[in-house]
Amino acid sequence: MATTLIDLFAGCGGMTAGFVAEGFQPVLAVEHNLHAASTYAANFGEDHVFNAAEKPGEFSGDIEALPDDDIPEVDVVIGGPPCQGFSNLGSRDVHDPRNKLWKQYLRVVQKARPRMFVIENVDRFMRSSEFALLLAEADGGMLKDYTLSYGVLNAADYGVAQRRRRTIVIGSRTGHVPLPQPTHARDVDGLDDDLAPWRTVRDRIAELPEKPTTTLLPNSTATWFGVEVPGSFKGLDLHIGRNPTAKSIERYNHIPPGGGRFNLPDHLLSNCWRNKKTGTTDVMGRMRWNMPSVTIRTEFFKPEKGQYLHPQWDEHDPENRVNRPITHLEAALLQDFSPDFLWCGSKIEIARQIGNAVPVGLAAAIARHLKAHLN
Repeated sequence: MATTLIDLFAGCGGMTAGFVAEGFQPVLAVEHNLHAASTYAANFGEDHVFNAAEKPGEFSGDIEALPDDDIPEVDVVIGGPPCQGFSNLGSRDVHDPRNKLWKQYLRVVQKARPRMFVIENVDRFMRSSEFALLLAEADGGMLKDYTLSYGVLNAADYGVAQRRRRTIVIGSRTGHVPLPQPTHARDVDGLDDDLAPWRTVRDRIAELPEKPTTTLLPNSTATWFGVEVPGSFKGLDLHIGRNPTAKSIERYNHIPPGGGRFNLPDHLLSNCWRNKKTGTTDVMGRMRWNMPSVTIRTEFFKPEKGQYLHPQWDEHDPENRVNRPITHLEAALLQDFSPDFLWCGSKIEIARQIGNAVPVGLAAAIARHLKAHLN
C-alpha cells in the first residue's frame, strides 16, 4: 500500500517531487498562488489540489478555507508555513490572529494524524519566536503526541549542487526519528567512505548551450482549475537570457569565479558599492564550476542580487567568458528539478517558484529517511 502524503504551502511542488521519487503518494496539496498551484498540478495531478473557489474557472487555495472534513488521515504531512506576523517570543500564543498560518498547519496535523510530519524553513528559523511557539505546542499543546527532532541541514550535504541551509523539523508519534545523516561532503579525504563529494555546478549545467537564443518564454497556455495560465514549459523553454546594458557586460567581464563587486575597477562601481567597503560579498558574483552554487533565490536572474553569473570565465581569453546571469533552466537544475519538470506562469512567477522551492534532492533524502522509519 502506498505511503500517503499531504503537502501544505506546496508551492510548485519541490518537496512533493522529492517524496514522490521515493514512492510517496500525494493525496492533498494546498497552495494559495494560482501559478504555483498550476505548476504543481501539471506535474502531480489536479485532482488532489485544494480549490475553495465556488465558481467554475476560478481558483482559491487559501488554507483557512480547507474544511476539516476534507483532510484525510495520512502517513506524512510536509510543508513550510511562512514566517510572518508572529507575536513576541514571550507570549507564544497560538491563538494570536497573526499566527494563523502556523495554526492552520497544526490544525491539519491534528486532523490528518500523520505518523510523521516535516516542517522546513529558513536557517534562522531556529532563533525565532515562531520556533519557540512550535516547541511550546509539542510540550502539552497541539503537538503533544509528537516527538520533535530539528536542526539546520545544508542541501549540498545531501547531493544537491547548491549550498542552501534550511531548518528541518521532524515530528513523530511513533518514536524518536533523528535528522538524516549527510550523504555528501565538501572534502571526503579522511571521512567515511560512504560519503560522496559534493555535487557541483558543472554536474548540473555544463551541457547546456552557453548562449540562450531568446529572452522570452514560448507563447503557449495551459488550463488548470478551469483557468488559462502561461505554460506548460519545460527544458530549453526555460533557457532564456536577458538584455544587459553594455556597462553591465563590462562589469561581468571583470569578475572571475568566486569573485564579486570587489573585483570591479573604480569607474565601474556604483555609488552605493563605492561607499560600502564591507559586506554583501556575493553581489555581482560569479559561480564556480567545481563547487555547488550559492542559495538560489527568487531573483537569481539579477547578478546585483548575488553570486548568479555563469561560471565560465577564462583569465587569459576574454572570448572564452560567458558574461550573463544564469537562466531559469539553470536555476531549476541547481534546485535539482528534472529538465522535464513542467512550469506554469510568467518569467517572474516561475522564477519565484524556483527560488522558493525546497531542493528536490534534499526532499528526497528526507523522504528516504522517513520511509525507513515508517517501515
